[in-house]
Amino acid sequence: MEYTILGIILMIIMLLYFKVADGFNIIDKPNQRSSHTEITLRGGGIIFWFSALIYFVQHIQSNYFFFTGITLVSLVSFWDDIQSLSNKIRISIHFISITLIFYDLDLFNLIPTWGTVITYILAIGLINAYNFMDGINGITGVYTLVVMGSLLYVNTRIQLFADGNFIKYAMIASLIFLFFNYRKKAKCFAGDVGSIAIAFWVIYLTLQAILVTKSLVWLLFLAVYGVDAICTIIHRLYLKQNIFEAHRLHFYQILSNEYKIQHRLVALFYGIVQILISFLVISLYQKINDTVIFLLVIFPLIIIYSSKFYLLNKSNLRL
Repeated sequence: MEYTILGIILMIIMLLYFKVADGFNIIDKPNQRSSHTEITLRGGGIIFWFSALIYFVQHIQSNYFFFTGITLVSLVSFWDDIQSLSNKIRISIHFISITLIFYDLDLFNLIPTWGTVITYILAIGLINAYNFMDGINGITGVYTLVVMGSLLYVNTRIQLFADGNFIKYAMIASLIFLFFNYRKKAKCFAGDVGSIAIAFWVIYLTLQAILVTKSLVWLLFLAVYGVDAICTIIHRLYLKQNIFEAHRLHFYQILSNEYKIQHRLVALFYGIVQILISFLVISLYQKINDTVIFLLVIFPLIIIYSSKFYLLNKSNLRL
């Protein structure tokens, strides 16, 4: 009953947001680098912040660092959706928000300084990678369901590291968002406020899992996004492009834009590949060395990603 009520509340909030977004003209206008061709409401991913708010109200004594952090990144991201902000402002807020959850998880006392620096880079990088990957209908919602579902399985069957409801609230918000986004013509896009807020949520839970189990293997629950984002950045640096400017070089963009594969099918493909990886990680956890698991996952993904260059040549796209 609790989850049904939450779903109804989030559905109402989403419908109300549509009226606000329409009234204030909060829209996404397609350009030559977009994967869409029609004007669509932006910022529907604000539903993730509202889901976090509802959870926070029920657990106010133990969740304020996370909620303060997700509120900060959501505010600056929503502002960026309405009026573009400089990268310095956005990254600064991301840094402050990440610091809050590091403090909450006592990470500064649990790992050495060099480890903390690496974790900052990784966390901020993952937030922005999640945002970079939000470009076609359904991909953010589907991928988030897979990641959160994988974390929920670990939390339930392998090692308790968080309140199960905390994970389920993110999953329910994803389902509500997908109801409006996983369509041939999406009712709304997540916007920065959605992709970055849910990325912050994912990072917080992943860090909890890593710290409790003392294993980095759970980072592989983000392997598909991670390999696509990192390899694309390397590719763009090789091409001497500004990596902060919009582009169409992600693997999913090649499939959607150049080969005209339906957005929902591409999003589903990403989700299925990540499900297979998550199943492999969970199956091999504590049976073989973590490094071997990383190699078994990352190398095949890089090979799959490399097929992008064949597709680029075949489509005669020169970027």
